[in-house]
Amino acid sequence: MPDLPYDYAALEPIIDTETMKLHHDKHHATYVKNVNAALEGKDMPSIAELQKGALKAGGAIRNSGGGVYNHDFFWQAMAPKGSGGAPSEKLAKAIDESFGSMDDMKKKFASAGATRFGSGWAWLVVDGSGKLQITSTPNQDNPLMEGADGVAGIPILGIDVWEHAYYLKYQNRRPDYINSWWEVVNWKKVSSWYDDALGGKAASF
Repeated sequence: MPDLPYDYAALEPIIDTETMKLHHDKHHATYVKNVNAALEGKDMPSIAELQKGALKAGGAIRNSGGGVYNHDFFWQAMAPKGSGGAPSEKLAKAIDESFGSMDDMKKKFASAGATRFGSGWAWLVVDGSGKLQITSTPNQDNPLMEGADGVAGIPILGIDVWEHAYYLKYQNRRPDYINSWWEVVNWKKVSSWYDDALGGKAASF
């Protein structure tokens, strides 16, 4: 179970301290406990390697294994307000080429998150041709999983739109949460993941 890369209060006022405590110490910890139980006595691949066949593995591997990877990813994709930097020149150019502008990318990404029915995630991914695309997945699925809904690819940015990620502060206003969240995106990390994804490497923890 990894520690957060910052203090519980570090993302205030965008994400409140109590939400961070509950989300990390309860929800994420439960996924870690459950996937470890499911893998007890078996080969233990890296959490990134586990994703590929997670849908076929079913149950605990799909849900809890996906939950571990997605949350490991989510914490790293954020940084205290004002410290996350900007997209690298290479990533900014790719965003403009794929979506027209950063603003247009944010609108499409926000729509993917806001319109995801029930619980799930929205993602910015590098697809098999090296192009940027936006997609969403239900529950704890992600674009690394073979057969998952949406666009297959290597995620470089993702937002958790389960209610537990935002409800204490934003209640039913999921779009407000998504729009505020951009202020704590760790573009330095996202840019690094983009470079890795172009080489076929997914983020690992």
